[in-house]
Amino acid sequence: MPAGPEIPEWADPSELDPSIRAALRGLDPRNSAKVAGHLVVAGTLVDEDPETALAHARAARDRASRLAVVREAVGVAAYHAGDYAEAAREIRAYRRMSGDHGYRAVLADCERALGRPEVALRLVAEALAESPDAEEVVELRMVEAGARRDLGEDAAARLVLEAALGGRPDPSRLDVHDHGQLRLAAAYSDLLRAQGEDERADQWLAAVAAVDPELAGEDLGVEFSELEEADDLVGEQAAEDAGGRDGAAEDAAVEDDDEPLDAGEQSLTFEEEVEAEVAELLGESESGGEPTPDADADADADADRNSADQH
Repeated sequence: MPAGPEIPEWADPSELDPSIRAALRGLDPRNSAKVAGHLVVAGTLVDEDPETALAHARAARDRASRLAVVREAVGVAAYHAGDYAEAAREIRAYRRMSGDHGYRAVLADCERALGRPEVALRLVAEALAESPDAEEVVELRMVEAGARRDLGEDAAARLVLEAALGGRPDPSRLDVHDHGQLRLAAAYSDLLRAQGEDERADQWLAAVAAVDPELAGEDLGVEFSELEEADDLVGEQAAEDAGGRDGAAEDAAVEDDDEPLDAGEQSLTFEEEVEAEVAELLGESESGGEPTPDADADADADADRNSADQH
């Protein structure tokens, strides 16, 4: 099994949430300590150094791929690092293994980044139909507006943001205590500027800057991922995934099962092993039940990665 990156001395497993520590108790004690250390580093560095966070999350997965909390950590780190294909795959695995249907806005944004804004809009509509809380609504509307812009539907994107800002938005009435509203206002300012309304864009930007100069100083496109460079990232990272982690994942599967793989299993790709693990955990079979929307999207993502590998 690959050793993975070195765990720094400051990584204290006691910092993990009690529910995560409980999930690790089924592992061998030495392995549990390693996984815990990698998860601490991944959680600590996910914002400031997402690439390093992802390396540690992947190392945890190599040691404990059957734990939902580990798959969640990989998905979150991959999203922050810009590996949207891996993020979508791992978050979907986490959702199936845990029964938690969160991360809906993140999954929709991953579809955006992978060049499928129509799928992103479908996922947003499904999530909004389930009456999410106010914070998630903001995230979903941001993705929705971004997907509309990806499709060249700026007028529709504008309507989405204006409705989210309360209809007939006025920067003087912006709720400065609501960070979600500030983010929506920043995105609205960017959209106004793109439509040539510089004066109004400046008014909205000034309203945001008066409360949160850091937010106003960012690239004020829809805050979730932009499509620029996404295709290159997906292609490069898919090739890296295939070349760098297939063997590690196979080793982890053998260690977990304590049984040799048969000839059919040895030919599985990393993505196929992921799906096989999830199906086994949930008692599913390929012949049981209708495919879910998430499963359909997984198949699309796998196809994209396989195509990238071939090229």
